[in-house]
Amino acid sequence: MKIYNIYFSPTGGTEKVTDILSSVWEEEKQEIDLAVFGADYKKYTFEKEDICIVGVPSYGGRVPKEALDALGRMNGRGAQAVLAAVYGNRAYDDTLLELREALTGAGFHCTAAIAAVAEHSVMRQFGTGRPDEADRAELQGFAGSIKKKLERQDREGEVKVPGNKPYRSYNGIPLKPKANKSCTKCGVCAEKCPVGAIARPNPSETDKETCISCMRCISVCPQKARGVNNIMLKAAAAKMKKTCAGRKENEIFLA
Repeated sequence: MKIYNIYFSPTGGTEKVTDILSSVWEEEKQEIDLAVFGADYKKYTFEKEDICIVGVPSYGGRVPKEALDALGRMNGRGAQAVLAAVYGNRAYDDTLLELREALTGAGFHCTAAIAAVAEHSVMRQFGTGRPDEADRAELQGFAGSIKKKLERQDREGEVKVPGNKPYRSYNGIPLKPKANKSCTKCGVCAEKCPVGAIARPNPSETDKETCISCMRCISVCPQKARGVNNIMLKAAAAKMKKTCAGRKENEIFLA
């Protein structure tokens, strides 16, 4: 049996959640980053005894297309999948349902699912500092329950999760990062962009049509030279303030 941490985590929040969940298993973990542009995900084939913790962020209540494409190229072969939808204190809408269907289609057996809150990747004032210590304890408790279920060889039935079809419509957001005068053209952002929206010869430019507003380029820039339009950011934050108010709770779903 092997434990896999599989995540699409441009700014690190989803990776933190999968790390917390996998920490209850003592076996060595293998990490698979779904946000590596041009990576060969067809090479990943799993076994029925393997446990795969699969985490994705909720973008407008949906799974990022790039994560779906990467997962769809894998061969699950009945491996046990623990789903994690990570959202920025608004809602995760159809994310778990879409993720479950994608993993089932790739041959995984979806045995459990978790909805977890992390700091919003664009508007950091929502879910600030999460997952925090209270989240960590709760998520580890969730993972402990899943581990006990699997140790009992209770692997029948597929987990039921919230969501609706047709899936919620999401066409991205207009907040596209760009470089300021502090940009040294080091190319780190171009190297790390999961969709290849930043040209290596001139990393200060961003292809707005290709960009998915994941904000990875902002988080990895060593000069802190990238950002989004501040006026548009404030307007978006004001629009979301009501729906993101209050502390949203983590949830667990078991088959």
